[in-house]
Amino acid sequence: MTEYVRARAPLRIGIAGGGTDVDPYASRKGGCVLNTTINKYAYCTITPRHDRMLCVNSSYYGIYEAPLDGGPLKLDGNMDLIKAVTNHFEVKDGFNIQIESDAPAGSGLGGSSTMMVAMISAVSNWLGTEMDRGEIAKLAYYLEREDIGLKGGKQDQYAAAYGGFNIMEIDSKGVRIRKLDIEEDVMNELQYRSLLCYTGASRESAGIISSQIESFNRGENEKALDESKRLATEIGRALAKGDIEEAGKLLHESWGYKKQFSEKISNETINNLYDIAIGNGAIGGKVSGAGGGGFMYYICKYDKKAAVAQKLHDHGAIVTDFAFDPKGVVSWRNRNE
Repeated sequence: MTEYVRARAPLRIGIAGGGTDVDPYASRKGGCVLNTTINKYAYCTITPRHDRMLCVNSSYYGIYEAPLDGGPLKLDGNMDLIKAVTNHFEVKDGFNIQIESDAPAGSGLGGSSTMMVAMISAVSNWLGTEMDRGEIAKLAYYLEREDIGLKGGKQDQYAAAYGGFNIMEIDSKGVRIRKLDIEEDVMNELQYRSLLCYTGASRESAGIISSQIESFNRGENEKALDESKRLATEIGRALAKGDIEEAGKLLHESWGYKKQFSEKISNETINNLYDIAIGNGAIGGKVSGAGGGGFMYYICKYDKKAAVAQKLHDHGAIVTDFAFDPKGVVSWRNRNE
């Protein structure tokens, strides 16, 4: 029998404040983000080998092999997430790594960062290196943003590591996590009234984030970022007191500000789907993630979710079943026969 290690990290919906976790805004003014994890996951499976080879199998990234006895693996744009984790842990024993995700790349659900969290959890479990959630998230951010140089904020890694509804305060000193205390009845009602749909178009977030940063440095979107940060706290407060209607209205207001971060955040398709949803019973909504495509999230009136879903489906959106998941990354060991 062969022992293997598997890890699972949840994808997230960014509800409000996304973009304020990106430097230089976060370091200069402090960001605040409200997000929640869902029952869509990134998976990583590690199976030891009897040689010194790294062998990758991924339905999205493809097949890759590299020897582990020639020094650090070169970060060259090919399998860099896996290489960065391997280099950090100085892995010399060969292993197979299989990675899978429940969402397509460019979905706006934090996929690459979530995969990084799953890989760190799996490799650290395999090597017997104990890491708490904060350490996993901090390392995932460092490897993705600093080591590899991929642009983005800090919310995705911490959402995947901690799980659940969180208010995240982000500044030059780090990330502070505040779990949102939502009563069970309110959570059940919010689940019923929440709708997630795929626009049918993936997007590459780095260009959108670069555009947002350039706009901030020119002083063009600072007020919109400030307001988005404020609304993250207000939506969290509305949910904590059980006022889903108010949360939906604030979400609508927040989307108006998010579109001002960069001209690349919305487009004709997104605007059309949003107007259709609002016209048929959604209270508020937004694109999850950097924008430009991927998934859209809506809070609907108490009796209009089915009508909104049908209209979005009629106009080409893919309505996706999901549930909120309060658990963060987990890893476990097993054996195959």
